[in-house]
Amino acid sequence: MTLASTEKVALGSFAFGIFWMLAVFPAVPFLPIGRTAGSMLGAMLMVMFRVLSPDQAYSAVNLPILGLLFGTMIVSTYLERADMFMYLGKLLSWKSLGPKDLLCRVCFISAISSALFTNDTCCVVLTVFVLKIAKQHNLPPRPFLLALASSANIGSSATPIGNPQNLVIALQSNISFQEFVYGILPAMIVGIVVNTFILLCMFWRELSVQKDEEDVVSVKEVEVSKADVTSHRFSPATMSFSQEWNSTLDGEMTNSRSSRSNSLGEFGNRISSSLEMRSHHVGSDSAKMHTESKENGSVTDPFARLENMTSSRETKVTIIEMSNSNKLVDINGSKDMAVSIQISEEREGLIKKWKRLVWKTSVYLVTIGMLIALLLGLNMSWTVISASLALMVLDFKDAGPSLEKVSYGLLIFFCGMFITIDGFNKTGIPSAIWDFMEPHARINHPSGIIVLAVVILGLSNLASNVPTVLLLGARVAASAALSSASDKKKAWLILAWVSTVAGNLSLLGSAANLIVCEQARRAHPLGYDLSFRKHLQFGFPSTLIVTAIGLLLIRG
Repeated sequence: MTLASTEKVALGSFAFGIFWMLAVFPAVPFLPIGRTAGSMLGAMLMVMFRVLSPDQAYSAVNLPILGLLFGTMIVSTYLERADMFMYLGKLLSWKSLGPKDLLCRVCFISAISSALFTNDTCCVVLTVFVLKIAKQHNLPPRPFLLALASSANIGSSATPIGNPQNLVIALQSNISFQEFVYGILPAMIVGIVVNTFILLCMFWRELSVQKDEEDVVSVKEVEVSKADVTSHRFSPATMSFSQEWNSTLDGEMTNSRSSRSNSLGEFGNRISSSLEMRSHHVGSDSAKMHTESKENGSVTDPFARLENMTSSRETKVTIIEMSNSNKLVDINGSKDMAVSIQISEEREGLIKKWKRLVWKTSVYLVTIGMLIALLLGLNMSWTVISASLALMVLDFKDAGPSLEKVSYGLLIFFCGMFITIDGFNKTGIPSAIWDFMEPHARINHPSGIIVLAVVILGLSNLASNVPTVLLLGARVAASAALSSASDKKKAWLILAWVSTVAGNLSLLGSAANLIVCEQARRAHPLGYDLSFRKHLQFGFPSTLIVTAIGLLLIRG
């Protein structure tokens, strides 16, 4: 392809330069608008400078890739709600055999989870777990953070849904999910083992020596605060309150019964003493009363009056006993009510627990079904979107909170990047560069594979891996297709492997590295600053060795 007009080449290169600068350095002092706005600015400049027409810009947006990204993020959101990543975090420290065992676990768990749930999601969720584990075991966090980021990048190379550049390659090359995994999985497994071995060799002494006592104190403080939070959130407050209330109620009932029996006894003694006193007076006063009654013209039997008085007293005692018995019934009724409330709360808690278990099982089954469908060769975008919709329906709630967790900024970034890269391709510069490199980068010779790998490594760290794939993918595949169909597929897989592992070279090589760095820095009070130099000391040798070994194992 020949170069476009001088004006279009200059303006298109300027728009691409703006996009590249903001994608690699999103907070430059004179234009700190970030990556997403930078990609939108680059796309708009391509249209304003007439490098692309508006219709060409719209057609440059790859909807299948956006749909696949969107569905993958929703599935990851529901897996996080179903405690998948919490279980992965627990696996990191379950029956640990020491610091070196912990490091190996971080490498393999992050590799597997990133292959299934994307490397960015893995790094977002597991960074805090890794920091906590390092602090709780009094270990330096640097080797564990490097293990998480590097293993997530290497592990994500094994599947089309492991990272964004693999999504682009899988859809542009029409390589099925199964063929993709079959071609790269051996290189990924060996790469993880080699990367772990390099980490152990570089940090063997640090993983064998304990840190100072100051850090031990801070670890204990972190553990106490974590325990406090956990107990505050999950302690069965309702159960303990019911038991205390019942014990208090039993004490009150016992006290009320004893006080009631004492008061009734005292009242009965008073009645009997008053009756005895009256019976003494009856004999002496009966004649007088009889005489007075005669004088008044009425005959009144004093014993009848005494009987009436006694019966009235007994009636009062009976009323008092009935009222006290009613109080006892009320107290017994309150106790029965408390017991029934406690039983109903326990039943509701058990029902909620079973509902939660059934829902989590459904989420895992849908995810497994999605992976099986991908392995069977179904359309990747629609398979993942169907799985995400199935999870929304099974949740049986408003899906708004889950949809809000989707990184729409990333989707917009991809839209702008598609338009910008397509406009830069229209200038003819990428084709001219590839025409110069193509005779030396053919994959049917070992020297050509080395040259191609070096070009991909350099561009992936200069322009990021996704733009590199968009710029080189079609040209590398077309060049390889001149040899054979198997070489064409192998060229796509080499592009996927090298562009992904290239992210480990420097801190700016991949978004996963930046996520780990930012998450670790902001995780108060567990914060750790993973600098560019500290990452490069490990990333440079690891990337070169792992890339070279993987190239020998890629199967076309």
